Amino acid sequence: MTARHVLFAAVWLAMALGWPLGASAQAIFSDGGLALRGYDPVAYFVDGRARPGEPEWTAEWDGAEWRFSSADNRDAFVAAPEDYAPQYGGFCAWAVSQGYTAPTNPHAWAIVDGRLYLNVTRRVQRRWERDAQAHIARADANWPDLRD
Repeated sequence: MTARHVLFAAVWLAMALGWPLGASAQAIFSDGGLALRGYDPVAYFVDGRARPGEPEWTAEWDGAEWRFSSADNRDAFVAAPEDYAPQYGGFCAWAVSQGYTAPTNPHAWAIVDGRLYLNVTRRVQRRWERDAQAHIARADANWPDLRD
């Protein structure tokens, strides 16, 4: 299966499941109001891995509920959410670089220059990583229009 087929399948799945896909995105990708599908954004930085958050440690920020794996992680996020929240509101970094939004997989991620980036699949993540800086530059340029 080619990368083009994988991307087509991911976009089709996003549309079939009713995930945001297009030019007018909410600020934060959330599934039922839950950011990062309930994963702890601070854990990517502290633990170096995706870690599910717990319902007892939550915070509201930018219109979504964020979950954390510990009270310390929650407190760190509340003190500086921009330091831990994923770029492009948690939408797929590769998709944003291409001019649209797509959902993400909490396990398809990278930290580049101290910022968290998520992608729709691990395969798309590997493709994105081949030229991450160029994708980031394009996504940074596209995001203001997609977010509005």
